[in-house]
Amino acid sequence: MRETRERSGRQQKRAERAERGGKIAGDKPVIVQGVVPPRDVLLAFIADNPDKGSKREIAKAFGLKGEARVELKDLLRTLEEDGLLKKSRKSLTRPGALPPVTVLDITTRDKDGDLIGRPAEWPDDAGAAPAVLIRQNSDNRSKSKAPSAGINDRILAKIFPNKDRSGPAYTARVLKVLDKRQNSSLGVIKTIANGEIRLLPTDRRGEEMVIEPTDIGEAKDGDLVETEIVRSGRYGLPRAKVLSVVGSVASEKAISMIAIYAHGIPHIFPKDVMEAAEAAKPATMSHREDWRKIPLITIDPADAKDHDDAVYAELDPSPDNPDGVIVTVAIADVSWYIRPGAALDREALKRGNSVYFPDRVVPMLPERISNDLCSLREREDRPALAVRMVFSKEGRKVGHTFHRVMMKSAAKLSYQQAQAAIDGKTDDKTGPLLEPILKPLWHAYAVMKIGRDRRQPLELDMPERKILLKSDGTVDRVFVPDRLDAHKLIEEMMIQANVAAAETLEKKRQPLIYRIHDAPSLAKQETLREFLSTLGIPLAKGGQVRANSFNGILAKAHGTAHQVMVNEMVLRSQSQAIYSPENIGHFGLNLMKYAHFTSPIRRYADLIVHRALVGSLGLGEGGIKPEEEAQLDDIAAEISTFERRAMAAERDTINRLIAHHLAGRIGEEFQGRISGVTKAGLFVQLPTYGADGFIPVSTIGNDYYIYDEAHQALSGEKTGLGFQIGDSVEVRLKDAVPLAGALLFEMLSEGKKLPTATRSFHKAGRRGRSTPGTRPPRGNRRR
Repeated sequence: MRETRERSGRQQKRAERAERGGKIAGDKPVIVQGVVPPRDVLLAFIADNPDKGSKREIAKAFGLKGEARVELKDLLRTLEEDGLLKKSRKSLTRPGALPPVTVLDITTRDKDGDLIGRPAEWPDDAGAAPAVLIRQNSDNRSKSKAPSAGINDRILAKIFPNKDRSGPAYTARVLKVLDKRQNSSLGVIKTIANGEIRLLPTDRRGEEMVIEPTDIGEAKDGDLVETEIVRSGRYGLPRAKVLSVVGSVASEKAISMIAIYAHGIPHIFPKDVMEAAEAAKPATMSHREDWRKIPLITIDPADAKDHDDAVYAELDPSPDNPDGVIVTVAIADVSWYIRPGAALDREALKRGNSVYFPDRVVPMLPERISNDLCSLREREDRPALAVRMVFSKEGRKVGHTFHRVMMKSAAKLSYQQAQAAIDGKTDDKTGPLLEPILKPLWHAYAVMKIGRDRRQPLELDMPERKILLKSDGTVDRVFVPDRLDAHKLIEEMMIQANVAAAETLEKKRQPLIYRIHDAPSLAKQETLREFLSTLGIPLAKGGQVRANSFNGILAKAHGTAHQVMVNEMVLRSQSQAIYSPENIGHFGLNLMKYAHFTSPIRRYADLIVHRALVGSLGLGEGGIKPEEEAQLDDIAAEISTFERRAMAAERDTINRLIAHHLAGRIGEEFQGRISGVTKAGLFVQLPTYGADGFIPVSTIGNDYYIYDEAHQALSGEKTGLGFQIGDSVEVRLKDAVPLAGALLFEMLSEGKKLPTATRSFHKAGRRGRSTPGTRPPRGNRRR
């Protein structure tokens, strides 16, 4: 009660101070020192000053001290709960606002000739990406000239709101040109009725171009081609010239190339990078321990070409740790070959990570490095950075040490092969390994699992589908791989190695890049809470939500008709994991210190952590440099963006492959599940294929359908019947557009009686209803 009265008193004082300060002069907020501002003034300040979004910076700007700071904290919490602010790391921003530093693609010029860019990655459900005016310094007397950028360049930029409210919402200053993109584009050759040859863009934001017969080369109608613009004027369509033929668009092998071009993924290594890779020599024994007699083994997918981690386990002989285990994880020593600032390093940073498609891999490093010198090949000497971790019988890590070593993998096994051996089905290779190597590994995992179960990370049940291609590149089948204990063993050992890396670097006060995952925002928590309340599942309000809070929800839904639906909604409530030099912990894994260390062949973040360990522990050459430490903020922003780029490209490719696979089955009926609900219509997933299609609300029956966000449903105004996320439905495939990866469905199932929707709800929702005959939205909006 006392706390309630104190808070009420603070709110009253805040209201009184708001009357005295923060008045608006025209459209500009007036900052009155020492006075907590009204909501609109505070929101305007945060929108106009994205680089001053922390509570400390806000308090400093308004001159707030003592009790006024407590009032500010209350106000900011209220705005966050209302969904008017969102928390990102230690800063507050307006929802949908660009972060202070972001990656932009420069796409065009305005009428004044100034460059215009847009965010390189933008959520599909967040509307149109905001335009950003690129400010370039033309003053030759400036001491800090910004890099010069142009059309089609990808840049890292400092973002500023456009305070005069005219033109684009933001302006930007170029910090770094990430990629000088060539004046080329990808499209499909199409001959129209009058015989004119057109290039149809694969990017939905692209425009058609005209190709003269003399510029078409060997391309044919329907070919996927790479082109360059040869003439672009103010009037008429641009004219293009074919540079190369990627292949027929009917060939599914061409589909991953569409994503590579659409997302601007570098896929051809420059000459100097290839020369540097070919000139690389095997690592020496300098500053290395000889671990070649330790029987480390690799356990990977059967088709893996690079092997960057090896494991070994044994009982701890120390009497101080009865029944404890020692787990050793050895990781390819990429930092020996990729030195800061060298050609290989610059190219690796430009890529950020390897990108995996069903038919190809776009690697971060050339094959000479990734598949040869750094791959922990069976029975070959390879350099590694290893961590030796000691666990008690209760699964608690009681110590660890890092070592720079030379190792020799005792065996290369697949997940299925290792699991079969443990299950009693050994082969010629695993038979001799069972007792000395595999059984100790599984025993160590059982010990580590005790600690994992006590930690209670988020345990979502979302099966991952894989596409298996035939030799000709067409889809053979879509399947869900078995989740084996062998997978879980390697996963837990890698997680603990990552924790050890973060702990060691923090103890050494060494700057690093963490892998962080913020807790769900208050707005997302409230949306989930409202949805769960319709199922009678409570989610506690207020306080610090933890991963095990969600595990309790998932457990209550397990085995019910709502299981898939609840898993989907819990997943949507989560924040996105990113890289950052500032640590806030990893919510999903329920860990306070976590850094990616275990995959430096395919992730640049891990390479940074390796360099930090080498430098801070004095392990020889290839350590982190001071100039690299100074750039960790920018590097983290870049590789976080590149990770999202890779995920989007992989998702788009799978969507196009499935659309291509189903293009010949127009008119067929399928069993599906509603995977998303919006005002515009329903997203329906075909579980057999893992593909989403769209049903416009205007094509569903003859009722008026109203979007019910709390129930995640479309509810018929007249009948009360409707459709809810998770419902099983029967649909007919109306159209498939392989080039866009789009499927359009027709609903065949009748709606069901939804949880009680009151008359007042329907009246409130009439304004946003959709009526029969309403034009469906263009394209296939994706989640």
